[in-house]
Amino acid sequence: MNCTKTNEKAISWLQGNLDEERLLHSLGCAQCAAELAQRFGEDEKRAYIAGLLHDCAKCLDPEKMFDIAKELHLKEGELTNPKVIHAPVSAYIARTEFGIEDEEMLSAIRWHTLGKLDMTLFEKIIYLADKIEPNTRDLDFRDKILMFLDEENGLNKALLICYKESIKSLVIRGLKICQDTVDIYNSMI
Repeated sequence: MNCTKTNEKAISWLQGNLDEERLLHSLGCAQCAAELAQRFGEDEKRAYIAGLLHDCAKCLDPEKMFDIAKELHLKEGELTNPKVIHAPVSAYIARTEFGIEDEEMLSAIRWHTLGKLDMTLFEKIIYLADKIEPNTRDLDFRDKILMFLDEENGLNKALLICYKESIKSLVIRGLKICQDTVDIYNSMI
C-alpha cells in the first residue's frame, strides 16, 4: 500500500464528500491515531489512514448508506441506528474506493463507533482516537483520557472511561444501550 498516495486520494475524496466539521474531525482523528500508534508501538501510517477514513461514509445520503448497509448483512440493531451505521459503511468504502485490503484496518474502521469484544491494540487506538481527537472533541474530556494513558494498562483504562461516559450519556438522554456496549463494558471491568 502506497501510504502517501492513499493519503492524498483520501483527503481529496473527503474534501468532496464530508462537511467541514467532519473533515476537520477526520484529520484530527488521523493525527491522533498516528500519535497513539507511535506511543503504543503500532504502525503510524496505517493508523493515520484508518483514522482518516473512519468516518468517510458519515455524510453520505442516508438512503444510499442504508442500501450499502443492507448488502453488508449487519446486525438488526446496527441497521436501525444511523449513528452507528456509518462505521461499517465506511469500512466498505475504504475497501472499495481506496483499495484497503488490510483486514485489521478495515475492522478498526468498522468498529470505531461501538467497539467490540477482544479488540486488537490497533482497533483500540482507532476507537480511542475517534473519541479524543483535538479538533472537534471536548478538550477537558481529552485531557482526562490522556492522563490515564500514562498509567500501567493505560490504554484499557482510557477505553473504560470512554465506555463509562458513553453509557452515562445514553442513560441521561433516555436512549437504548446496545447490548454489545454493555458486554464490552462488563468485560473491561
